[in-house]
Amino acid sequence: MSSKIEQLIDDIEDYIENCKPVPLSSNKIIVNKDDIDELLRELRMKTPDEIKRYQKIISNKEAILNDARTTAESLIKEATIQTNQLISEHEIMQQAYAQANEVVSMATRQAQEILDNATIEANNARMSAMQYLDEMLAGLENITAEAARTASANYENLIGNLNNYHDTIQSNRAELHPVEDELAEAGPEDSKDGLHIM
Repeated sequence: MSSKIEQLIDDIEDYIENCKPVPLSSNKIIVNKDDIDELLRELRMKTPDEIKRYQKIISNKEAILNDARTTAESLIKEATIQTNQLISEHEIMQQAYAQANEVVSMATRQAQEILDNATIEANNARMSAMQYLDEMLAGLENITAEAARTASANYENLIGNLNNYHDTIQSNRAELHPVEDELAEAGPEDSKDGLHIM
């Protein structure tokens, strides 16, 4: 079953896949800012819950180790009780001592095996959780970087278009006033000379 973060990343990828391409471009798309902001906001809200979930998995390491310690202590306690019972019987003192040592040794080995297995299991769970979380964050990093690049390219295109429109408007206005421009270029002295000639 996929996590909520994986589902959201899938949604973002589907959204980007379905965006219209920028005309005459093979790698640029038109992104609706409100839609992508909503998806990223939802992803931002779900990420802490997902991290808590994996922190809980990691914290289970302590529970596993505590269970192992409890089992080991119980085995040692039971072995100690058996040892005391055997030693208290004077007729079989030597045999009881040997048996008690064997029981304690076996209990210690079993306890160590339980602790070792619990430690390995807990470390594996921790490493799996950290690897998964790192993969999720790497995917999110790629998506946000791509969104930033797309937004920057769209902004540069907008500025270029506005500058073109501005130049066209200036040119059109200049064409509306050709007589005024010629008079302005002639200057006041040429006007006086013209009046003087008349």
